[in-house]
Amino acid sequence: MQDTSPGLPRKPRTLRGVLPVFQTPFHEDESIDLVTLEREIDWLYDCGADGIVMAMVSEVLRLSTDERELLAEHACRLGGEQGVVIISVGAESTHMAVRYARQAESAGADAVMAIPPVSITAIDSELLRYYERIIEAVEIPVIIQDASGYVGRPMPVELLAKMRAAFGDRVAFKPEATPIGPRLTALREATGETAAVFEGSGGIALVDSFRRGIIGTMPGADLIEGIVAVWRALEARDERRIYRLSLPISALVAMQSGLDGFLAVEKYLLVKQGVFANTVVRGPVAFQLDEETREEVDRLFDQMMEAVREDEG
Repeated sequence: MQDTSPGLPRKPRTLRGVLPVFQTPFHEDESIDLVTLEREIDWLYDCGADGIVMAMVSEVLRLSTDERELLAEHACRLGGEQGVVIISVGAESTHMAVRYARQAESAGADAVMAIPPVSITAIDSELLRYYERIIEAVEIPVIIQDASGYVGRPMPVELLAKMRAAFGDRVAFKPEATPIGPRLTALREATGETAAVFEGSGGIALVDSFRRGIIGTMPGADLIEGIVAVWRALEARDERRIYRLSLPISALVAMQSGLDGFLAVEKYLLVKQGVFANTVVRGPVAFQLDEETREEVDRLFDQMMEAVREDEG
């Protein structure tokens, strides 16, 4: 793990490639299952991940402050020796977001990521100040996440460009507002093609986003083998393999409705792959798998894995 002892300079690591957002495993009583978390993180790296991320599908909005900080500490401890670790610190107040950011940096995170507050529609000047205070509170990079695919409202491209102009390489972006492709291009053009951008659609927009200049992707953990294979095919410009892999992935992700849709499918597939012991999600939830959805998920997952393995060896 990175040495974060007082007085020693941090050694920044490159943020790029496939950085899956891990799901938080729970026991049946909904307490965090740290043994399964360790197994999940090791499995993600074994499958080719370049790092791990604690974010929305880690159910951070359903964790207490103590749980968020505990999860961040364990993610950094378990994952930091194997790749980069990014911790979500967005909160309903700037005060708490700054607290989470400082705690993540102290725990050894390579970067933090922040969504805007979701319970209010902050005016642009307040939103800018929210991010300024997070950035000023830490020395590690801050990834600005527009999570409006799940919660909140889209962040204006002009505001994102203003942050890039003010803070340069201290900031990166994870834009998720639709239409993803045109907005990504608009951000690229508004920043003079200098912004570091990550894809965050679960993989459904990965191919198009790669062609528009992203430096990495932050999918869920469940499709890690397929996403890693797509990323490598994109880097190799292997057009046949790109679409052989991406089509079942896109179809599978398209079935997931909102945050709870992602959680339900992702935890189901993690159980299917022997990583999780159960599919416990903290409720109340807005989506549950029925049998027909489950059957289609199985068919699409099998197609993805067939494509992953067809060129192996």
